Amino acid sequence: MPLDLFLIRHAKSSWRDVSLSDHERPLNKRGRHDAPMMAKLLKKTGIKPDRVISSTAERAKVTAKEFAKEFGIREIVLLEQLYMADEEDFLGTLQKLSDEDKCVLLFSHNPGITNFANFICGADIPEIPTCGIVHVHFALNDWKDIKKGTGIFRSLDYPKNHPDK
Repeated sequence: MPLDLFLIRHAKSSWRDVSLSDHERPLNKRGRHDAPMMAKLLKKTGIKPDRVISSTAERAKVTAKEFAKEFGIREIVLLEQLYMADEEDFLGTLQKLSDEDKCVLLFSHNPGITNFANFICGADIPEIPTCGIVHVHFALNDWKDIKKGTGIFRSLDYPKNHPDK
């Protein structure tokens, strides 16, 4: 069976408390609205995620929790290497997945997540907006086989595409 990857940038974060490290920054009001909204919209597409993977940064974890909750998924795999990830970090993470994981939601940060989306499927996305979702399809059966250019760009969606929500 083919593989589907949803690369999701964390929702909008708060800069209010300057004493917090970048890793600890929470979602702001807009982020707390956008994460569940985008999760609901993604669920309406009919996908059934097998695995949710997230950076350990607070804003990514909270965004991932909203999506996991919407899909009824209890376990989120938290990986430190997805915090300031580059193409090799993303690739290494995905290549370790089980073949049983046919549909994966992966939460991370810019610029890494945008760079990886462009790397894996040859897209030309200038920047994935906050809480943006890039769907990448692979006509492969094994995550170990993914490499640069093997993904097929399917879509990019983000909160500002849905101003009425």
